[in-house]
Amino acid sequence: MLENKQHYCIPATHPCFAGHFPDNPIVPGVVILNYVQQQLLNWQPEYTIDTLAQAKFLYPLNPDQQFTIKLMQSSEKKIKFTCSHATHTLVTGAFIIKAKQETAHE
Repeated sequence: MLENKQHYCIPATHPCFAGHFPDNPIVPGVVILNYVQQQLLNWQPEYTIDTLAQAKFLYPLNPDQQFTIKLMQSSEKKIKFTCSHATHTLVTGAFIIKAKQETAHE
C-alpha cells in the first residue's frame, strides 16, 4: 500500500478565522479538506479526484496547531486519509480518484 505523509500548520492570520467563531476560532472542515485534496493531487499528479466518498470530523483543530495528513492508497481508485494533531485524530475519510486520461475521454 502506498502512503504519503505531510505536516502543516494553519496560521491564526488565515482569513478563514475572521468569521469562524471569532471568540473561539477553529479551522473549518472545508479548509482541512482542501489541504488533503492539494496533498493528494501533488502526490498523485496523474490522477484527479472524482468524489469525496467519506469524511468524518472527530476533533477540532485550532489556529497555529501543527497537524499531519496521512494518505493511504487502499485500492486502485481509493485514497484514504487521516488528519491528526498530537494524539487526536481530527478527520478520517476517503477520496475516489480516476486517471486524468479517463476524464479527458468523457
